[in-house]
Amino acid sequence: MIDSTIIQAHHHQRAQKGDSKEGFGRSKGGFAIKIHLITNVHGLPVCADITGREDSDYKGYDLLADADMPPSKLTIADRGYDSGRILDDVERRGGTPVIPGKKNRKQPIKVDRFIYALRNRIERCNNKLKCARRLATRYDKTAANQLAII
Repeated sequence: MIDSTIIQAHHHQRAQKGDSKEGFGRSKGGFAIKIHLITNVHGLPVCADITGREDSDYKGYDLLADADMPPSKLTIADRGYDSGRILDDVERRGGTPVIPGKKNRKQPIKVDRFIYALRNRIERCNNKLKCARRLATRYDKTAANQLAII
């Protein structure tokens, strides 16, 4: 299962030069990081990476797709990962994509809603990560330390 979540930086956190390589990013919502995450069937993190908040899910997929992991039979993701390139890559690797199409897609994608409901497990993992005070307040300021916490 693939997903991304945004963790807002603590209100006392300051922006400094070079923070973009440490995962910080600015957007309308303020200063934050985006965690791109792959979990196993049980919702436990297998692979993760951090980017700035303004980066798209496509970039997150590219960062995680080349990870040294066994191939998956199913890839469950949300609408943010609906791209012909991503769908083709999942099928090329021998998996079946369970990714609903975006609202503006001209040819709708049929998705098995029962299987897609299993994405709830990665959402639970995201909620547990957001409750971790060390992540939310960015006590460990480097991206390497943040990934170690995850």
